[in-house]
Amino acid sequence: MKARSKLLDFSPLYTDLYQLAMGQAYFLDGTAQKPAIFDYFFRTIPFQGGYVVFAGLEILLETLENLRFSDDDLAYLKEIGFRQDYLDFLKEFRFSADVYSMPEGEIVFPLEPIIRIEGQLFEAQLVETLLLNLINYQSLIATKASRMRLVAGSRLLSDFGLRRAPGPGGLLASRAAVIGGFDSTSNVEAARLFNLEPAGTMAHSFIESYGDEFKAFQKFVEANPERAILLVDTYDTLRSGLPKAIKAGLELEKKGYKLKAVRLDSGDLAYLSKRARARLDAAGLKQVKIVVSNLLDEYVIKSLIEQGAPIDIFGVGTKLVTGVPDAALDGVYKLAMFDGEPRMKLSDNITKTTLPGRKQVTRFADEQGCFMADAIHLVEEKLPDRMFHPFEVGKSLELKNYQAEPLLRQVMADGKRLHPGTEIREISTYVSQRLAQLPPEHKRFEYPHVYKVGLGLRLYSLRDELIKKYRNNFEGGGP
Repeated sequence: MKARSKLLDFSPLYTDLYQLAMGQAYFLDGTAQKPAIFDYFFRTIPFQGGYVVFAGLEILLETLENLRFSDDDLAYLKEIGFRQDYLDFLKEFRFSADVYSMPEGEIVFPLEPIIRIEGQLFEAQLVETLLLNLINYQSLIATKASRMRLVAGSRLLSDFGLRRAPGPGGLLASRAAVIGGFDSTSNVEAARLFNLEPAGTMAHSFIESYGDEFKAFQKFVEANPERAILLVDTYDTLRSGLPKAIKAGLELEKKGYKLKAVRLDSGDLAYLSKRARARLDAAGLKQVKIVVSNLLDEYVIKSLIEQGAPIDIFGVGTKLVTGVPDAALDGVYKLAMFDGEPRMKLSDNITKTTLPGRKQVTRFADEQGCFMADAIHLVEEKLPDRMFHPFEVGKSLELKNYQAEPLLRQVMADGKRLHPGTEIREISTYVSQRLAQLPPEHKRFEYPHVYKVGLGLRLYSLRDELIKKYRNNFEGGGP
């Protein structure tokens, strides 16, 4: 990975106030350095889909490895009322936990731990907000991007979303889009920072500034011969923009230039792309590609392809980087062990009850490598040959005849990464490979089949034992 941008050089103050307030209480109580385990997982798949693409791990690990309280950080915390002895403790802080994670780009499902952090209570608690901020957003965008890749096939996808992204989050959106399957980004800083392919066209204002569409086309290509993509809908696509783009393309060929593409940004994109293709071909410009943009998403792309629109490149912005219609992944970070004892959160709704203990996730696949089910089980538990439905009593699945693959692997020891960073293109390739192993019924847009996630017997029993224990305590049945 390239040198970090200042925009990604996160301070430990990039957190919620209550993390630091709880930390002060732990410090004063003498529990700050006691061992704890936290799990990151999510409960609901966005976009009414059947899977999530896990993204953001590399950024998280890099950030954790470099997390420090600066003098300015400590001065501000003093200003807002934190104790000096606690600030002295923070001054020496270095993240020293062990981190276990699924690989970035893994296809993941509700309830299963995706990241497990084992360390001192203070440090494991402190990084909650940072982790959720980095992982939830990038996983949301990578998932959205992957859905567009599934329907786009071999056609190119380019991220045009920076102007509609949530501030500097546009950098992470571009990164996540490529992880999910996009080919390029218009975001130059993201391209530089993450070694992505930069791509772009031109604005209507450029054409308007010349007042003459043909002259504007000529000047742009002469100045940018390697980026000769002409926007043809400023005035009238078929009567003005396209004919002048064809004329410019033919004249520029005589000068040794090549027109690469025309871009459609409004109107009936299926109809206009068909007319544009026919006219370009008739003029001998068969190499010129057609780019379209304008509020695209997976459903619009799917519809355009089903209509036979001869589109080569889709430029996607707003609906990609804002995660329409869901806007957020509901990932959470919960305590699973403290000081050697399992912990869990109870709820009147069993689906909101968390899973205690130190856990592994094992994926089971058939002989062809197709994913069949994921089992969540205690690390010390023998590989389960049967898993139990998390919420429906009596429902289980036998696992004996499947291939088993543990998904959580150690990626950080004592606050140091165990492996060098993975390039984004490698992560994107991994996403593609893993999605190919996911049966098609889980990838369809309409009523996707629910992927099976269950619990090993010992974890299932531990959860039920703790529920009974806690309920007895607050109902007066405990000591």
